[in-house]
Amino acid sequence: MAILERSDADGIAHLTLNAPERLNALSDAMLAALQDQIDTLATDRSIRVVILSGAGKAFCAGHDLKEMTAARQAPDGGAAAFKDLFDRCASMMKGIQSLPQPVIAQAHGIATAAGCQLVATCDLAVAATGTRFGVNGVNIGLFCSTPMVALSRNIGRKRAFEMLTTGEFIEADEAKRLGLINHAVPDDALVVETRALATKIASKLGTAVRHGKRAFYEQLERSTSDAYAFTGDVMVENMLDADTREGIDAFLEKRDPNWEQ
Repeated sequence: MAILERSDADGIAHLTLNAPERLNALSDAMLAALQDQIDTLATDRSIRVVILSGAGKAFCAGHDLKEMTAARQAPDGGAAAFKDLFDRCASMMKGIQSLPQPVIAQAHGIATAAGCQLVATCDLAVAATGTRFGVNGVNIGLFCSTPMVALSRNIGRKRAFEMLTTGEFIEADEAKRLGLINHAVPDDALVVETRALATKIASKLGTAVRHGKRAFYEQLERSTSDAYAFTGDVMVENMLDADTREGIDAFLEKRDPNWEQ
């Protein structure tokens, strides 16, 4: 049984973290499997949206502490292994936002530490009511410094710092209010509601969404003036696309567009 399962349908790739006995921890094997799928999806034009979920009773409980503990046996106390682990995790997280396709986290149960980071990293998130989110490493003496990067780019700085320093959990309704997730839905509606969001996005012009996702993250790192200059160039590029011209013509002519992509 694969540690990361993938199923494709109607332009949507569904990735399932499949290590329920370890609460889908981001082990070395899980990180490698995720990175492999990210690399594959990056050039797959047949896929328009990606859903990421977890098998069993949890979405993801963060890094695999048993593997991390074993690494301490090295002469350097595990320093090299830990640096390698966090570098690989950061590369995978950045890869999600570099994908041309929007990625939707479908969360349930718990999403803790690097698992919360994974939700915060995804472009969109839908969670079952009662799902618990936390950056709770501080409870065992390990401040969630890398998860902090994604969390603090999703929610207000004071609330993020409170979560990081207290290790307290928030549930889905609060996560939605803070902006960590888009929707909190009943548990029995989680799959349907996530799929509905993915289907709606997949129905849009793929080239436009790819332009938009790339521009969304890049403009955030720029000053307002530079962001307008950059996104203006992106819109010019988008406007010159043949399918975009067809979409505009179809709107003016009150008909459905005949898109090639």
